[in-house]
Amino acid sequence: MRILLAALALSLALPIAACSPGGSEATSAATIPLTIDMAGKTHRFDVEVARTEAEQELGLMNRTSLPKNGGMLFPFPRPKIASFWMKNTLIPLDMIFVRADGSIDRIAENTIPESLEPVASGGEVAAVLELAGGTAAELGIDESAKVGWKDKK
Repeated sequence: MRILLAALALSLALPIAACSPGGSEATSAATIPLTIDMAGKTHRFDVEVARTEAEQELGLMNRTSLPKNGGMLFPFPRPKIASFWMKNTLIPLDMIFVRADGSIDRIAENTIPESLEPVASGGEVAAVLELAGGTAAELGIDESAKVGWKDKK
């Protein structure tokens, strides 16, 4: 009986620890390479991929930092109007809304941490790329750029 209770207590404690503030920052999630090409320059990033609905709901919540060339990609099964918010997101982000052909629909720069105000694409997009706030301005990335990646599911 004690073993069963200990196993139950451990199974209940693990998901809570994984979702606690800072807990998601310690993850060693696999990343994929992603490039942004613009004006003859290529910027390379290693991004986490939020494939499932649960991963997309959690996103970058509770993180206190991102690696310089890190971020998170939110691919969709089919293009759609995308809308995100910053609830429980502790750092400013640049949200890059990417069309199916890799062109950029819109860039929302330095979104406000913990804001409940929706941040939406301008049209249908196939993915959203989140980078550390200020990255687009620092690298000179604008809507003329192309975003590319190969997802190794």
